Parts: sequence; C-alpha cells; structure tokens
Amino acid sequence: MGEEQCHSDSPTLHFHIDSPMLRSHGDNPALLCQCDSSMIQSQNDRPTLHSNGDSTTLQSHSDSPTLPSRVDLPTLRSLNISVDEKNVIPGALSIIRELRPDWNPGDVQTKLFTDGITNKLLACFVDTGMEDAVLVRIYGKQTELFVDREDEVTSFQLLRAHGCAPALYCTFQNGLCYEFMRGLALGPEHVREPHILRLITHEMARYHSIPAHNGCLPKLVLWQKLRKYLSILRTDDGAQSRLPLGTPSLKVLEEELYWLKTYLPTLGSPIVLCHNDLLCKNVIYNEADGHVRFIDYEYAGYNYQAYDIANHFNEFAGVSEPDYQMFPNRQTQIQWLRHYLSAYRRLMQEEGEVPESEVETLFVQVNQFVLASHLFWGLWALIQHRYSDIDFNFGRYAVLRFKRYFEVKPEVTALRTVK
Repeated sequence: MGEEQCHSDSPTLHFHIDSPMLRSHGDNPALLCQCDSSMIQSQNDRPTLHSNGDSTTLQSHSDSPTLPSRVDLPTLRSLNISVDEKNVIPGALSIIRELRPDWNPGDVQTKLFTDGITNKLLACFVDTGMEDAVLVRIYGKQTELFVDREDEVTSFQLLRAHGCAPALYCTFQNGLCYEFMRGLALGPEHVREPHILRLITHEMARYHSIPAHNGCLPKLVLWQKLRKYLSILRTDDGAQSRLPLGTPSLKVLEEELYWLKTYLPTLGSPIVLCHNDLLCKNVIYNEADGHVRFIDYEYAGYNYQAYDIANHFNEFAGVSEPDYQMFPNRQTQIQWLRHYLSAYRRLMQEEGEVPESEVETLFVQVNQFVLASHLFWGLWALIQHRYSDIDFNFGRYAVLRFKRYFEVKPEVTALRTVK
C-alpha cells in the first residue's frame, strides 16, 4: 500500500522453492537468484512457474518478440542525500539540483501528493503542465521492516525494461526518483467500468507474462513476507497487549498462516511476476493514449497468479473506508477473468479460445487466494499501526481485513472446480 499518484516447449524442470541456489540480502531472499542458465533456459525461452505444495515447476515457452527473456538492467545513479520526512521540500530540491542542473532553482515548482499511506511523494517541475515533472518518493518511517528496497529497485528496472514502468532516475538515502506518469489515478468507481476493466486485465497479463530475469529461478515472496510480518509482531515486546480491539490473537493468525501455506499451493496457480499491491489508485488511466499503467512497485515480486488478481478484487472495496459490498460479483469476475486469460494466452503464444473450464478454475483459485490477501494486509496494517507516523487508522484497517477474512473463509473454501 504505497503512495498514489493523482493523475516449442522444452522439458519441465522441478526445483524446491527453498533451493540453496537463491541469493539473499540479509534475511530477505532477493527477487532474483543465481543459476546455471544452460540448465534452465536459452535466450529464446520464457519460464512459467507452477507451484504444487512446497515444490516449484519451471516450464519454458517460446518468446514473444515484445517480451525478450534477457534484459541487462542498467546501473542506477545513487545520491548521498537524505530527505527529512517531516520537511521534504529542501531535500527534494537538493536532489533536483543534481538531476536537473539546467533548471533555474527559482523556477522549480513542487506539488505534494497526500493520498499515500506508506511513503511521501513530491513532484518537482518547471513546466506549468508538469510535462517535465520528476517524482521524489521518500520512504515512510520503519518501512524497511516490510519492504526490501533492493528488490523494489530490481522490480522497477525489470518492469521498465518491458515497458511497464516509468523511467527510474536515481535512488537517494531514503527514497528514489522517477518519471511522472500522466493520467487519472482510478477509484473504486472506475475499475468496474467495462473499457477500463478490460485495459486493466491486459496490463496485468503483460506483467504476468514477463519472463524471469535472465533465466533465473525466482523466489516466491508470499510466504516469506507473511512469516516475516508475524515475526516482527512476535518479537515486539508487548505486541499482543497493544493489538487493536477486535484483532485475532497472534496465535490464531499463525494458525491461519500455517493452514494457508498448506492449502493454497495445492490449487496449482502458476507463479509469475506480480504487482502485489494493485489498489485502485495504483492504476493510472491515460484516456488520450487509451491505456492504463500500474505504479508503486514496493511489493512487486514473484507470486501466485491468482493472488495478484484476488488482491485487486479486494481493492474494489477501497482503502480509507473499505466497503466489501463493492467486491466484484461472479458475473463481473468471470468477465474480468475471460478478458485476462485471452490476453495472457496471446502473450504466451497459446492458440485457440479460452476454455470455460480454465475460466472456472481461475475463478475458484482467485476467490480462495482472497484469504491470503486479507491476511497479508491485515498483518501489514498491524505493523504500520505500531510504527507509522502517517495519519491513517491502521488499527481499524487491520481489524476490517481480519474480519472479512473470517467472514468469507467458509464460502470460498467450499468452492470446487469441475473436473
């Protein structure tokens, strides 16, 4: 939940998800791993990952010309500047002097975006239409607890290389700068409109069809992050007593995580590159160009396909005052999933119409992964409740997400695919 800007097959290979080939940064496994490229894929193969319990399957597909499998990520400029979170403009202007030395400091205008509930975001520009705007994002307090910033930058650059993200200009001590993306930041009232809904499905299919970087087997982020969030809460002295009224106990939440980790992988959802935080305002609609783009890549990483879609459906309810009556009904979901699968199959160069059985299978998967999304953001909100200085009722938000989890669990776990 970051800031929002207004505006021919080869043989299948099997790997254990906790393979020692994985490269880690501290306690956080990195987005990418070290691997023997001759063992996994050639330059003309695209991998798709499938999970079954604790194992992961890597299956290659021939490449689409628009989605190269090998991408050399550029070296990114890093500035030794820190921006005061409580007084962002002076530090931001220091960064702009480095990035845009030809700008007259007296002509630089700023605009602070106020919708974010994780970070602070400032636009700096000289053109009155903001055509030249540079966005300066300042990380929120203690957000390094739940966001791996190295992984975020790698995701940003990988998405940029595939035309799915704006230009990334630099990092600084407590943030990064990137290109402003013009358009309307959507709300819950927009995302169910048929033409916008279809654009969103196509953009998500683009993300999910991006090949793993240079043939490396990626690390599944979901369980690692959920375990880490619970660990942060457990190691916080007195955390149980400070949980907001109505929050399940940490023991109950641990039991639910164990059950999800045991059950959800059996559904067989593919592992793909996911956005993982597609709330409505992270979708930018450019009406003139007739496309949508996603912003905010803090949580991007390899995850279950069904999770990314389920998480987006949950966000139909909104953030500030979630209304789960707005969760898409079966008819809307089936329409969404059919558009998505059609786009995804084209990108993966799979011929033929989408079978109804495939739509129904994804429908069941998505509705059961809804639970993982609620648990994830509920735990996230509890950490924010403890550490964040941003004016948002994180405690209430956590309670609402856990409440919804237990409300829908009997209904969604009863769903079964037709064999």
